[in-house]
Amino acid sequence: MRMETYGMFIGGKWVKSKSQKYMDVINPYNEKVIAKVPEGNEEDVAEAVKVAKKSFEAGVWSKVTPSERQAVLLRIADLIEKDIDRLARLESENQGKTIKYARESDFPFIIDTFRFFAGAARIFEGIAANEYSGMGTSFIRREPVGVVSCIVPWNYPLYIGAWQIAPALAAGNSIVAKPASYTPLTLLEFAASAKRAGLPDGVLNVITGKGDTVGKELVTNPDVDMISFTGDTSTGKEIMTLASSTVKILHLELGGKAPAIILSDTNLDAAAEGCAVGAFWNSGEDCTAVTRVLVHETQHDTFVERLINIAKKFRLGNQLDENTDMGPLVSKRQQERVKNYVEIAVKQGAKIECGGKTRSPGYFFEPTILTNVKQHDKVCQEEVFGPVLIVQPYKDVNEAVKMANDVQYGLAASVWGSHIKDCIRVVNELKFGTVWINEHGILANEMPHGGYKQSGFGKDMSLLSLEEYTKVKHVYIDQTGLVRKPWHYVVYGKKSKNKGDGQ
Repeated sequence: MRMETYGMFIGGKWVKSKSQKYMDVINPYNEKVIAKVPEGNEEDVAEAVKVAKKSFEAGVWSKVTPSERQAVLLRIADLIEKDIDRLARLESENQGKTIKYARESDFPFIIDTFRFFAGAARIFEGIAANEYSGMGTSFIRREPVGVVSCIVPWNYPLYIGAWQIAPALAAGNSIVAKPASYTPLTLLEFAASAKRAGLPDGVLNVITGKGDTVGKELVTNPDVDMISFTGDTSTGKEIMTLASSTVKILHLELGGKAPAIILSDTNLDAAAEGCAVGAFWNSGEDCTAVTRVLVHETQHDTFVERLINIAKKFRLGNQLDENTDMGPLVSKRQQERVKNYVEIAVKQGAKIECGGKTRSPGYFFEPTILTNVKQHDKVCQEEVFGPVLIVQPYKDVNEAVKMANDVQYGLAASVWGSHIKDCIRVVNELKFGTVWINEHGILANEMPHGGYKQSGFGKDMSLLSLEEYTKVKHVYIDQTGLVRKPWHYVVYGKKSKNKGDGQ
């Protein structure tokens, strides 16, 4: 492929960085440079924020009717759909996910996300107008926040970008988006599609660059009203600290350490299949991926054997090959991170049942299953973000629930069993924002997604997500017509005995 040199997208135009520097974009399979993007700096961010603020205050998007916003969002979805093969290939080549996963999972959901929020833009809900005080009418207005900074992760560059951008646009905000340094290409391509769809210039701006410069400036810039961030918990904590100086609105979807509890009456074949798929999809680079399987001690060895048989069937290779099941990890750094976790686990007593090795060329890591892992081992408590699955035995369900909850994260979990009443009892005790029964990983735009504990706060998808990108205003209308209201006496004067006094 011909190497492309991209610009940043500011005010509806492609521009170079004021730094005059560029960053290489790498294909993680062959480690070759496939594109160059500007290495943005603080000046670039300041300019993009200025443009976004100007567009918001001018009302070119914030003050148009919901039906007009809907029309543009629908056209965006249509343009992505027409270009799905090219965009999916670009996403696969840049990120490392398989072409079948990008084309047949990510992009259909991206398209549906924009269509869902196109409709949702027209059905804002609030408290019905009423005379709650007895003297006037109250009602709720939902208004756009203003300038929203969307900081997008590298594991789902446009998929999660859509989770942030679609509701922010539907609510009438202006946006400065920052893709991850590793995976900027499809978000830049998206900006071009949004312009073709009729989104006014300045409403969507895309800045490329490093987190410690561009990201930090976005978080601290006083004209940015809201930060929407998806990424690891440690970075989320830094963002909270930096954003506190200007008391920004925050929407944080952070790390996960998803357990799968296998009840003793479970169909083990179905559970093993579901857990393996849930652990190794997208090369394990997913905050909702199954990372811990909790299985009854009498079934532990049998279940591990079934997992091993499935893991060995995964075909690793070129992510653009239709027959590949698992592509490379996104970067050399991520490959080293996963390798390091496994090496530490082994030193702490873990047993590698299968996998556990890197492959080259490319940033591959084999589907890995670990046993003999203790609850407070590093690999059990921290987010590895790679194809590593640990299996732990439990004696009874109460112990399983305790083990599942005994991590700092609370994003997703699953329960597997033959009797729904038993599954529901476990679901009710789990401290996770999404819990699946006899499944792991299904999402829908109609349903919210977000975590408990240190997995962050705020919801992606659903109407609840749309509310995240609005401010609520209470409006009160006096209906008495009185100069001196009946309650004014509590501030000065005496209480009137005449009900009509003051008219």
